[in-house]
Amino acid sequence: MQWTDDALVLGVRRQGETGVVLEAMTRAHGRHLGLVHGGRSRRMQPVLQPGNLVRATWRSRLDEGLGAFAVEPLDSALSRLIGSGLALYGVGHLAALLRLLPERDPHPDLFEAARVLIAHLHDRTVAPVLMVRFELAILTELGFGLDLGACAATGGNDALIYVSPKSGRAVSASAGEPYRDRLLALPAFLRDGGRLEGPDDVRNGFTLTGYFLTQHIWGPRALPTPEDRTRFVAAGLDAER
Repeated sequence: MQWTDDALVLGVRRQGETGVVLEAMTRAHGRHLGLVHGGRSRRMQPVLQPGNLVRATWRSRLDEGLGAFAVEPLDSALSRLIGSGLALYGVGHLAALLRLLPERDPHPDLFEAARVLIAHLHDRTVAPVLMVRFELAILTELGFGLDLGACAATGGNDALIYVSPKSGRAVSASAGEPYRDRLLALPAFLRDGGRLEGPDDVRNGFTLTGYFLTQHIWGPRALPTPEDRTRFVAAGLDAER
């Protein structure tokens, strides 16, 4: 078995004296693992840093085997992000989110979204917004997507400012008014054609995605909120002030 694909490095773990097992998110083959011989060498260590884009060729005698990667560098994102705490927390959280996906399950749209997010993690004005959108995409790919296009009560699509924590559906201002204390805020930038209106939008976005990630994914798997997410959110909110 053999294939070649673009891949984002998620992380590595030591294997033997000189090798590593590479975990990567590939465009067409999903999250995939493989042995990289000599992966701890001086030449390869800078290439196999989380967030970097590589061209990976995977070979294995059996389709279900671990196999081995031959890796060529395409883009060293880490060299651009190393000076930004926000960006480094973002790479860590991105990798943790992608690890929620089943191994070898293709998610080409998520791969492209991850590339866009990594390319903008150094930009403190847009990185938090892109991360909220990426978390929403993760929820959708795992089968827990939110319906933010129409009011759960009326079916209309005007004045959508709430989200029901029970159904994950948008709720209009008028329909949600009697229950406003029990509803989640829907930030303006997540509405159709909406724009970021201020730091509360970013805060509400992370509250929204965090609630459903905990409810459907982290909680059932007995996982805590990732520390990199907590740090990224704090740094992102600070950047918006």
